[in-house]
Formats: sequence, structure tokens, C-alpha cells
Amino acid sequence: MSGKARVRARRMPRAERERQMLDAAVRVIGRRGYQAASMDEIAEAAGVSKPLVYLYLHSKEALFTACVEREARTLIAAISEAVSQRDPADRQLWSGLLAFFRYADERADGWRVLHIQSRTHGEPFAGLADTMRARVLGFVTALLTRATRASDGAGGLGEHELTGLAHALVGAAESLATRAADDPALTPTASARTLMDFAWTGLGGLMAGERWGER
Repeated sequence: MSGKARVRARRMPRAERERQMLDAAVRVIGRRGYQAASMDEIAEAAGVSKPLVYLYLHSKEALFTACVEREARTLIAAISEAVSQRDPADRQLWSGLLAFFRYADERADGWRVLHIQSRTHGEPFAGLADTMRARVLGFVTALLTRATRASDGAGGLGEHELTGLAHALVGAAESLATRAADDPALTPTASARTLMDFAWTGLGGLMAGERWGER
């Protein structure tokens, strides 16, 4: 049976067909890399013909862009849904970190597409990933700001310091998520706990007015 006939035999709504193609593209690109992944391979993984992939998504660049955009939305949604504004700041950070590490674990190919592949192939892909990262940084900065405001004195932490701490925390989370892909012992819960021990305990000292001083 030809690829065209196979597609007719498995007709489905456009949105579902696109999701099927994006799933296949994320899987292939996440494992082989953007340059090595071919449209033939992606079409085969999706169970459709290559002309149909081009009909729906026009080009390899457009397909990859759609993959990056979808994974960014998925990650942001996972974090947003996990965090309750009614919880104390430490519980919000814990929930957000756990959701982040679960995404990176359960959607490992998506994480590689979003964090590695998108950043190594220039624009517009890197810009899309940066937009997602900026949203996560904004969330973490706001959370740290609320935490310091709720603390007596807050150790004199200013906006510039809080922004720097947010960047450090997000960078550490990204690094740990990438390492976890090669270390089965680093479960999402273990990764989140490690970062909470490192970041929140240290932040608690800062809010208490403790500062490192070169001896």
C-alpha cells in the first residue's frame, strides 16, 4: 500500500494529525538532532507520507519551530498548573521545581528539543526558547520577591540581587535536568529536593542577614 493510500485509510482530524506529526518530530529530533533528522524519517515515524508533512507544516524549519513552541507551552503549563498562589513561597517553589523536573523526565525528547536543539541552531529557534525561559525567570523572581517581603527584614535583598538569584536557580535547574537524563538515580523528586536544599536553605540565610565574606 502506498503512503498516500495509507493516509486515506487512517483519516483523522487535522489537529490530531498535526499532533501526531509533532510527536514524531520531537522524538526524532530529540534523539538524532535537528541537522541529522530527515523529513523522510519524521514522516515514517508519524506513519504518514512526506508530502503530507510538507502540506501541513510547509518546511523542516516550520516543523521544528512548531515543536519548540509546543514544548515551551507544555512546560509553562505544567509549572503554572502545579503551583498554587495560596501556598507559602517555599511550597510554591517546590511544586514548580517538581513539575519542571517531571516534564524533563517524562518528555525527555521534548526537553532536549527545547533546551539543547533550539539553542544550537540560531534564530528563530533560540528566541522561542528564550521567551519560554524569560517567563520561568519572571515566575521565580516574583516568588522570591514574595518570600523576602514575608520575611522580617529580608536581609536587605534588593531587586537586582533577587533577579540574580532567580537566574542562578533556573540555570541550576536546567543543568540538573540535563544531567538527570544520564543518571537514573536523579528522579524528579530527588532533583527537586536537591535544588530546594541548595537554594531555599541558602536563601533562608540571606533573608536572615547572613552574608558570605572573603576571609
